[in-house]
Amino acid sequence: MVGTWRMGPWAVPWMMLWFFFLLPSARAQTKIPLETVKSWADAFGGELYSIVTKYSGSLLLQKKYKDVEPTLKIKEVDGLELVKKFSEQMESMLRRKVEAVERLVEAAEDADLNHEYNSSLEFDYYNSLLINEKDENDNYVELGDEFILEPNEHFSNLLVNTTYSDIQLPTNVYNKDPDILNGVYMSEALNPIFVDNFERDPTLTWQYFGSSTGFFRLYPGIKWLPDENGVVSFDCRNRGWYIQAATSPKDIVIIVDVSGSMKGLRMTIAKHTIATILDTLGENDFVNIIAYNDYVHFVEPCFKGILVQADRDNREHFKQLVDELQAKGVGTVNKALTESFKILREFRDAGQGCLCNQAIMLITDGAVEDYEAVFEKYNWPDRKVRVFTYLIGREVTFAPSVKWIACNNKGYYTQISTLADVQENVMEYLHVLSRPMVINHDHDIIWTEAYMDSALPQSEELFASQAQSLLLMTTVAMPVFSKKNETRSHGILLGVVGSDVPLRELLKLAPRYKLGVHGYAFLNTNNGYILSHPDLRPLYKEGKKLKPKPNYNSVDLSEVEWEDQDEILRTAMINGETGYLSMDVKVPMDKGKRVLFLTNDYFFTDISGTPFSLGVVLSRGHGEYTMLGNTSVEEGLHDLLQPDLFLANEWIYCITDIDPDHRKLSQLEAVIRFLSGEEPDLECDEELVQELLFDAVVTAPMEAYWTTLALNMSMETEAGVEMAFLGTRAGLMRNVLYVGSEKISNRRFLTQNDKESIFTMDHFPLWYRRAAEHPPGSFIYSIVSEDDSEGGGLPKVVTVSTAVAVSVDGKMGIAAAVGVQIKLELLQHKFWMATQQPNDSDCSALDGACPLSCQDDILNCFLIDNNGFILISKRPSEIGKFFGAVDGSVMTQLINMGMFRRVTMYDYQAMCKVPYHHHSGARPLLSPIYAFLAAVKWLISDFLIFLLEFNMSSFWHSDNLADAHKHKKHDTLQPCDTEYPVFVYEPAIKETNGLIECGDCQKMFVVQQIASSNLLLLITDAACDCSFFPPVLLDVKEVKYNASVKCERMRSQKLRRRPDTCHAFHPEENAQDCGGTAEVSISPTLLLLPLALLLQ
Repeated sequence: MVGTWRMGPWAVPWMMLWFFFLLPSARAQTKIPLETVKSWADAFGGELYSIVTKYSGSLLLQKKYKDVEPTLKIKEVDGLELVKKFSEQMESMLRRKVEAVERLVEAAEDADLNHEYNSSLEFDYYNSLLINEKDENDNYVELGDEFILEPNEHFSNLLVNTTYSDIQLPTNVYNKDPDILNGVYMSEALNPIFVDNFERDPTLTWQYFGSSTGFFRLYPGIKWLPDENGVVSFDCRNRGWYIQAATSPKDIVIIVDVSGSMKGLRMTIAKHTIATILDTLGENDFVNIIAYNDYVHFVEPCFKGILVQADRDNREHFKQLVDELQAKGVGTVNKALTESFKILREFRDAGQGCLCNQAIMLITDGAVEDYEAVFEKYNWPDRKVRVFTYLIGREVTFAPSVKWIACNNKGYYTQISTLADVQENVMEYLHVLSRPMVINHDHDIIWTEAYMDSALPQSEELFASQAQSLLLMTTVAMPVFSKKNETRSHGILLGVVGSDVPLRELLKLAPRYKLGVHGYAFLNTNNGYILSHPDLRPLYKEGKKLKPKPNYNSVDLSEVEWEDQDEILRTAMINGETGYLSMDVKVPMDKGKRVLFLTNDYFFTDISGTPFSLGVVLSRGHGEYTMLGNTSVEEGLHDLLQPDLFLANEWIYCITDIDPDHRKLSQLEAVIRFLSGEEPDLECDEELVQELLFDAVVTAPMEAYWTTLALNMSMETEAGVEMAFLGTRAGLMRNVLYVGSEKISNRRFLTQNDKESIFTMDHFPLWYRRAAEHPPGSFIYSIVSEDDSEGGGLPKVVTVSTAVAVSVDGKMGIAAAVGVQIKLELLQHKFWMATQQPNDSDCSALDGACPLSCQDDILNCFLIDNNGFILISKRPSEIGKFFGAVDGSVMTQLINMGMFRRVTMYDYQAMCKVPYHHHSGARPLLSPIYAFLAAVKWLISDFLIFLLEFNMSSFWHSDNLADAHKHKKHDTLQPCDTEYPVFVYEPAIKETNGLIECGDCQKMFVVQQIASSNLLLLITDAACDCSFFPPVLLDVKEVKYNASVKCERMRSQKLRRRPDTCHAFHPEENAQDCGGTAEVSISPTLLLLPLALLLQ
């Protein structure tokens, strides 16, 4: 009998397991023959090389430069000699600005000496807000007569009047106040000096006089516009240039009473007073804030016992902390005063802080203690620390005692009972600190840190049209004193005169062509902050708008040249030394997606008569050589007239912005007129023009070559080659279109709308810079990412470029770069054609799948560049993306094998999101009247602050652009430090392959370099799922600092160079002039404004 074998329920799984063990693996991997991939790479590379050399004309251009090598001289640049020469030219230029300001000071002081104050003076002047305004009867309004305005290119195409100045007043200053009328009348004497200065030095920009009474005389005259609420918030007296010129550096400790009696409006006024004091401080000042009630506490515990530099970062940080203060408990001021005196004495004795003025600002609603012992112990009899007191509220009971504190410590007392009083009362302390300088008649020249005209009309367009690092300016300013003997001991400051110096005008004196492909010049201040640097990014995008970053003018040199980790460069430059330093650096390019490894030589020196230092950077190798060619003017001029040629219009071949007749000339037109003798009075850079002529002659044959190609182009075989272009080290560019202009895929390329693709004051084109660091004859292929492509769609074009090198006596220089733009479709077509084997292929010698094609479902085929970005993939959505985000398994393996290496980069100018924290929605339900009370609270605090805080935005030296009281219900951005990876291909590894264990399968990949390019052919097994490998991403991460490290960074005092002069005290000053109840002249407009807005 034959038995029957029955399977139990457990048997099937065991049989399946046994069956799988019999298999070679769970799934046999696709074996990709290495020879096949190599043949594909060779075929595709050969086809590409043929197309790009043919249509770029690179071989012809290389030959033309080779032919002229015997006539070329390649000279090594002496970096130290160069930086000294630039510095001398900058010093000379800045000296002319100082002389203009000195003439204004002399004229203003003489005018005041000859003017007798007239309290009943009636005088009409040009009010910049009212000029050209008419009433309902078509008559000009009072103070608003006809004032001719014309656009002027020298003043950013604003409408100006270059024959006359006009007067601006903030809304809180009455325009017919006797003090204002007398000051305006007296300062009319400046008009002819403004005009004469501008005629003597046509490179001058804005000149102005800021009066201590609050008016601002500006030349050339403009029409001033109020903000959207009808308020003119600009007050010249709280601009950095005014404050720095009016006072010497100062150490300030602000003491604020936060006892229970300060609740409500008093606390709001106190906070606003602190914010206003902070706005009067600059990077040469030091500060701390102490709050007191039952006990003393530093508003920033990390700053306990020290003073910190009053730079923008620290000032804004203090404002945020002060805004969170709450009133409670009982006020005891003695401990706070004692702590303040100790800090100031310790810093003075240790040689820290500003080593000049020291002051305590006491903000309180009353002082009842016996504080005389504190002053006897710490401040009398020398009174080295001035004490300024601010009595908050209408209560006058404590006025005598609070005034006594100020009067017995060389300070000043004011009472602040409304928000409207704050601005004028805070400014009083500046007049006291200016007395010693005024009595001595010391006209110190000051230069401000970098700032931008962010409130100018058209500022949005200006931000978008210029390189960020060239938007900034500095101001030279000097104080104006009363020379009248009868007021000498009072030390009366009449105001400050100043003139703006755009930093781009300074950098024109360090021309790009002298610095090589990667070289640059930069400027920094005595505090180590950047004035100008090509890597300075003062703007950020909020939505679609460009805005200045909160800390845009306190970016330290060490945050831009961050490879200078021991701060050797920073220390030498701050100390005003002349010298040289070499550093290996990693230079981010293409918005941080790529990196260049360079050895840079830094040459530096000071700019005499200023607090600034100049640095010049030359990259080793070709960057330190300059080429001198020779050609006749006749031959060069002929070739300059070819239609395909244009110049770097931001470079200065000839000076066209001084003579009005020259301003409409392009640089090319100016050069042609100069060479042809049509404009003999044009001033041109003869060395640059000579280089330009030479390049024009050498590159001239390219026009005929490209034109012949365009005429004989076969639309079937080469459809997709759209443009050829070249650029030379003299800023000359040529290009030809192989298709109609309407068919160009990337219309922004080589235009002002794509700054990275053209020569600018800041840099050579990106395609030129990248090609210069690859072997001559090897082409760089780059694709724009999806974010940067026109219209935000998928990338459509590939830019291809190569460098043209010349060599003389063993010295190699980069003379030019040449390239083409081709449609991605053409590249794809050639790729898919090259990466397949016909069905009748001989597969006998191949180990693996054969015949094989990239079109097969079993393969994934990619073309990636040397930074891992995908140019070609089967899936269009992957084009332009980083390969690691698409296939983490293979990218991880390539990194582990050393074919790609990860480079960590840092950005110390980043902006990071801060999540908005919603307040509890339950609180309004506690009481029906809560909403009403909240509205009233808002009205008396935030709303009034909005109307009355006249330093929220400005025209000159605009610091506070964000409305601090306007809460937005979305993520906000704030300055932060970030790190991010960049991946770089190691060109020594020309091919590799491997197997990746992916659980139940093995994934094979093969990588092959494409010859004469920066491209790699990458073939992977598509059937094996390795998705459990995490992707390799280019994520930017915020560098988070723990509390102790963050505190240490905040407390650290970087090296700085103090200003040369100090005016702290004078024996003749009248210390009895120490204040009383302040009277503020409020304009009727301001008084009616809240009511008008409420009625709306």
